[in-house]
Amino acid sequence: MEVFLSADFAFGKDVYGILEVEVQLVPLFKKRNSKMYYFCRMAKVHDTSVQKEKVVIVGLITGKQDEKQANEYLDELEFLVDTSGAEVWERFSQRLENPNTATFVGSGKLKEIADFVRVHAIDAVIFDDELTPTQIRNIEPALECKILDRTNLILDIFAKRAQTAHSKTQVELAQCKYMLPRLTRLWTHLERQQGGIGTRGPGESQIETDKRIILDRISFLKVQLEKIDSQMMTQRRNRGKMVRVALVGYTNVGKSTILNLISKSDVFAENKLFATLDTTVRKVVIGNLPFLLTDTVGFIRKLPHHLVESFKSTLDETREADLLIHVVDISHPGFESQVEVVNKTLAEIGAADKPMIYLFNKIDAFTYLEKEEDDLLPSTKDNMNLEDWKQSWIGKHENISLFISAKEKTNIEGFKKVIYEEVKSIHIKRFPFNDFLYQVYE
Repeated sequence: MEVFLSADFAFGKDVYGILEVEVQLVPLFKKRNSKMYYFCRMAKVHDTSVQKEKVVIVGLITGKQDEKQANEYLDELEFLVDTSGAEVWERFSQRLENPNTATFVGSGKLKEIADFVRVHAIDAVIFDDELTPTQIRNIEPALECKILDRTNLILDIFAKRAQTAHSKTQVELAQCKYMLPRLTRLWTHLERQQGGIGTRGPGESQIETDKRIILDRISFLKVQLEKIDSQMMTQRRNRGKMVRVALVGYTNVGKSTILNLISKSDVFAENKLFATLDTTVRKVVIGNLPFLLTDTVGFIRKLPHHLVESFKSTLDETREADLLIHVVDISHPGFESQVEVVNKTLAEIGAADKPMIYLFNKIDAFTYLEKEEDDLLPSTKDNMNLEDWKQSWIGKHENISLFISAKEKTNIEGFKKVIYEEVKSIHIKRFPFNDFLYQVYE
């Protein structure tokens, strides 16, 4: 690249796509008009594209989870890695009755992972369960790269997605609680090398100092959350005499898309895990009946306990709702276990006794294996079509079940009619003297 430039156009760098071109300006001559002329030559070219971190994921096949379930968990972990902006290069699994207390996996598998990490220059290894401080301390020198567990990865995604002061405070509180028992490994360079008088190092005192700082920070964040919770409680009280409906469900089942469709709003929705972290409330009017519709944070398997504790204030919207709409991704092969996870979490936060509608979304993406006529083997869940599922436990329990596609807008009008009737029955009981927007005469 050779360009002649006047001193009126002095510059040092230019960007072409993802390449940053660094140029040098060499003075040539000066004319009578006092303008200096330069010869521009290319000095360096830098690739400024953001490189994805190379990641390896590790899971176990144990007595509590079979191979199929372990693979489902690893698929979900890979989706979490993709959501965080990294790329999975390889996945390892091992059959053990229980995780190794020292290194999570066996010594042979750990060496196999270490060889792969070395050959492919892997940036991080992520384990599908929460690691103890001892396990992390033993694994790090063996793999010589960044070691993360499922909890750490979820916290990282939460920190990335948090937008409001409320969610940022909750995420920081969960991070502090996670970090507290793992401080020991951060200060190994300050440990005592030997005993005796005069040889006591500062390692232990430094760790205690850090623990005190984090404990103080946790106390401060809890006070801040109490203030924010008080403000949000006041907001909920000032919402007037309207029935509250909450969308609940596993992460990435389409709750935000349904909220946008029903309320005609523009809430951020993406095919990623935890795209929604902040609770969103919208006023919806169907016919002559106004009500409040809430989009809540999605649940996930193996959700850390301290994360649930930190986000209990966010889940207040679910606890105080008059009606729950449990959104399920029926196209997911493990949707039944996702339903169990959500119901278990609802029970933990005291919302299991709420009136509920099961909304099976993504019927446009639902697939099944059609059984051949001459196949004498017994049918499995993989051979069940939508009609078969409707005749199963889905159609037999006491709650209403609906099948829709929010993306293709299939059966949306029927869904609205059911919501209207359910909200109307609650509204009449709760506010018998509160008139509707207008009267409907049948």
